[in-house]
Order: sequence, then C-alpha cells, then structure tokens
Amino acid sequence: MNESRIPDADDEAVAVEPLALPLDAWHRARGARMVEFAGYLMPVQYEGIIAEHLWTRESAGLFDVSHMGQLGVSSGDDGGKAAALALEALLPGDISALKPGRMRYSLLLAEDGGILDDLMVTCTGRDYAIVVNGATKWDDIGHMREHLPDEITLRHFDEQALLALQGPKAVDALSRLGPVPLHGDGTALAALKFMQADIYDWGGRRLGISRSGYTGEDGFEISVAAEDAAALADALADQPEVKPIGLGARDSLRLEAGLPLYGHDLDEATDPVAAGLAFAISKRRRAEGGFPGAERILALLESGSPRQRVGLALEGRMAAREGALVLAGEREVGLVTSGGFSPSLQHPIAMAYVEAALAAPGTRLELDNRGRRLPATVVPLPFVPHRYYR
Repeated sequence: MNESRIPDADDEAVAVEPLALPLDAWHRARGARMVEFAGYLMPVQYEGIIAEHLWTRESAGLFDVSHMGQLGVSSGDDGGKAAALALEALLPGDISALKPGRMRYSLLLAEDGGILDDLMVTCTGRDYAIVVNGATKWDDIGHMREHLPDEITLRHFDEQALLALQGPKAVDALSRLGPVPLHGDGTALAALKFMQADIYDWGGRRLGISRSGYTGEDGFEISVAAEDAAALADALADQPEVKPIGLGARDSLRLEAGLPLYGHDLDEATDPVAAGLAFAISKRRRAEGGFPGAERILALLESGSPRQRVGLALEGRMAAREGALVLAGEREVGLVTSGGFSPSLQHPIAMAYVEAALAAPGTRLELDNRGRRLPATVVPLPFVPHRYYR
C-alpha cells in the first residue's frame, strides 16, 4: 500500500498525516523547505536545487534517506545459508555467493517477472541487511513475509535512521570523524571500496557504513540509531566539505547518473531487460533459473525486449517531464519516465522507454511536451560518468 494511506475496516483508503523523519527538527532549523514524499515530510531543498546539486558534485552533500526501509533477513546459526537460499527464491541475484561485507544490487520480482522494487543486499557474515525504497517498503515487507519460509526471520529496523554522504570529498569528511571498525578484522573506512560495507564504532555509537549511494559519486550510506542521528548529522555538517542537501538535488543527481527511480522508471509492468538491469541477474541464476518470472526473463535475455530504457538529450532549455510522449515523425514510440534540467551539463535530459529499434545512440526523436514538440537525441547512459571508488 502507499505509505500515505492505510486501509480501514471496509478496505476503503483513509488519508493519514505524513510521518516525520528523526531529523525533522534538524532540517527545519537549517531552513529546509519540507514536502511530502513517500508518506514522510522530507527536505526538498535548503539554498536551492542547482547550488546543492553542484556542491555535491564538487564536494560532499549530506542527505537524509531515513524514509527508506532497513530490513534484516536471518536463519539462525547457520551463517545465513538458509536465508540466502530463501532470498534467491524472490531475487535473481547470486545471494549465496556474497562474501561478508559485500553488497549487491537486486530486484524484488513478481511472478510474471515484473519489478516490485529494486534494493540493496549486504552480507553481514551472519545474515543479510536489505535496504528497500521508502514508497514501497510496506508492500515489500508484506510480500517477503508472505513468501519467505516460516523458519526465516524478517526484521524491520524502524529504530534506525539512514544518512547518505555523497561527493568526491565525502571520504575526507567522514574519515575526520574517526569511525573505527567495530571488530579487529574489520576494514578501515578509507579502504572500503564501492559496494563494500562494515560496522564501525564512533564514540561509543554503532554505525553501519557502506560505500554506496544513488548519485553516481563516491560516497557512503550510514545506518545510525535514530536517537544518535542528530549528533552524527551535526558532526558531518560541521566539516568544511559538507552541506545538507535536499530531495530535489538527489533526484537531479540520480537522473544525471542514469539511475532509475522506482515508481517512475521502474514498476510492476516493467521487466529487468527492458529496464537495462539485466546485470542484476547473476550468471548462475541465468543458468539455473528458480526466481520469479525466470521463464519470461530468460527468454527476453535471449531474444531482446521490444522496448528499452534510454537516455535523451534535449535541445533548448525546456525540460520534458514524466509522461511526455516520444515520437518518431507522427508515430508514438515511447514515453518519458524521468526528466529535468541537468545542472552539470546545462541542458535538459530525460530517460524514456522507446521501441528497441529506436534505442541506438544518435537516433533523432521528438517529445510531445504538453503539445509542444521538443527535439531529442538518444544518448548513452549515464549522462554524467560515475565516479565510484573501486
């Protein structure tokens, strides 16, 4: 269900007040403009989306993503073996092959292979930590509880906040705070590489830190107890490289990085092949199957999907918005799913699904943006190169 609505006894939707993040007062004290998103009040901007976007690309931006769902899947004292196999019945990734401290992007799939959500899975060495999208987390939790075996434990860590520190100077700012690995054989913070994670001690506070994020930049996501979130946010914001950044710049950054957003570029009607996410289907799983929609998805991998997610570079200054039709002459050939002005490139960009025959870079198309024709050219994704620390 949508997080901003709950069913009553007669199954009729009843509007409810949006929830506050643990750092709600912290954001307001710093002049954030708050908006409702995924059932929560969230900061959309502080000093302006373009300024915040460019600061993150050049320095380090602090994002509050505590609306996202932090889950744990475990199976007793077997080192997570049964949990991995249970997750592989829902996800197309090779979860069993994940080593402690390693992460994997994956997809929660419907029986027909449609995408219910995209998510991150981390092997802790004992169990699996999962981060799901905020707008779908209650549906995800319900789906997983329904389909996971009874002996598998699913926990929702709703007492945790989640911060993202993103940008080329994020490692300098976070390292200065001095978090140390909680265990003697842990990985020093600066030595973490993209898609690695560990547990750290910061002045007696426990932090789960991964080198990951959704901006295309180097950076970290930090799981912290909600009661400690303000202290951590203060310490980070005190660093000269760091400014708080809102939801608006987070969206423009992920668009430039060519990263899909669930509910816009991904949904239950979209398959992983059309979405350009076939990399999430591991080699072993392609050979063995055994995940939801495997027959359909494996056939699409063989034959190709009739449509593809592409990047579009627009001429002029007018941005195309979600829902704009993509045209080849007078024929409708696709639909824009995300669009906006690129602060880094200084021209509008968009992502769209188009007929596979028109997905090659250099293909000239037009967009019908509320009755106005906008020239567009198919370009490779990402629009701005990723700068992950590998």
